[in-house]
Amino acid sequence: MSGKVIVIGAGAAGLMAAGNLAENGKDVLLIERNDRVGKKLLITGKGRCNLTNNSDIDNLIMSIPRNGNFLYSSFYNFSNLDIIDFFSKNGLELKNERGGRVFPKSDSAKDVVDLLYNYCKGNGVKILFESKVTDIIIQNKKVSGVKLYNGKIIKCCSVILATGGYSYPKTGSDGSGHDLLRKIGHNIKKIQPSLIPLLTKEKWVKDLQGLSLKNISVMFKNKNNKKIFSEFGEMIFTHFGVSGPVILSGSCHLLNDNFRDMYIYIDLKPALDEKKLEDRIIRDFVKYSRKQIKNALDDLLPKKLIPVIISLSGIPEDKFVNQITKKERLLLVKLLKGLKLEIIGSRDISEAIITAGGVSIDEIESYSMESKLVKGLYVIGELLDVDGYTGGYNLTVAFSTAMMAVKSI
Repeated sequence: MSGKVIVIGAGAAGLMAAGNLAENGKDVLLIERNDRVGKKLLITGKGRCNLTNNSDIDNLIMSIPRNGNFLYSSFYNFSNLDIIDFFSKNGLELKNERGGRVFPKSDSAKDVVDLLYNYCKGNGVKILFESKVTDIIIQNKKVSGVKLYNGKIIKCCSVILATGGYSYPKTGSDGSGHDLLRKIGHNIKKIQPSLIPLLTKEKWVKDLQGLSLKNISVMFKNKNNKKIFSEFGEMIFTHFGVSGPVILSGSCHLLNDNFRDMYIYIDLKPALDEKKLEDRIIRDFVKYSRKQIKNALDDLLPKKLIPVIISLSGIPEDKFVNQITKKERLLLVKLLKGLKLEIIGSRDISEAIITAGGVSIDEIESYSMESKLVKGLYVIGELLDVDGYTGGYNLTVAFSTAMMAVKSI
């Protein structure tokens, strides 16, 4: 049998695995269904590519809310610091941003894709483009090759499956890897969208479309008023609801409730408690005492948000500030500290940054990424039933699980 290693999928995980295997002297064939590598990687981080997160391993694990503990071996074998070191040594200048996010200094995902592609080619990886694997061939419970869509069979001793999940199917991430795993008997946990924009009941969000809020905090609660998730950071209003980093991270806690009967409370001024915020409003009202309320909140709120807040408060927009009652003022405070939205669903899974669900971690060895059902088959990246928050955590999973498999072959 050939000593060849086949890597299926030329995304973040597949490129990292293929390049490292070849660097270690392995005969590597990388099979990609697209006509180029890294198609999904090019759009990560809005085209900027948040490579990893510069925090400790305990925080990495905590930032993978689904089955994070499964990744201890991978993270210790090839940590976020190792990821930073890898890209730096290969000529990519990096920078740190808020929350430990690590980006290319160029803000270009293309630079990341080009680096990984050149790393693979420089180490002798053979790449087969526009080819789809339809079957993994198994003999005596061990990988012996793969079958392509055109019927061709390629023999090998190991297969690394790195085809991604179901999000952004136009990039080739269409769930085909899970289909291959089902064929050979693996259990695939329910596939759902994670890190997904949310739909809201409130129609006034349309008036705020495109408005980005920074330095706010959000709290997700269920219908029983139980806190589900909270985070400080950025969000954005859309024509259908809300999105942005804190919303996307919160969304992965709503899967079991099908994104229903959930509420978001936005604290527009988290640095101020209610008393300090009231004092701030009083100062503004003194400053603009002869103005109507609609013209007196410019120092406090984005202009686009002012009419919505006034409407929700019930205060007539043409009421003069010096006529505002204490009750009305306190109502403004409550609104600014807890602007409420009802979640009624999510966007389609095709718009999810990542998918939840995947091959059951009970069927994968955490110290090698090898299938417990088939020797020589390794499953990495988004195919696994693990998913994290925004902030570079999911690419950390991709790179780390790739290197865990490499170490084991």
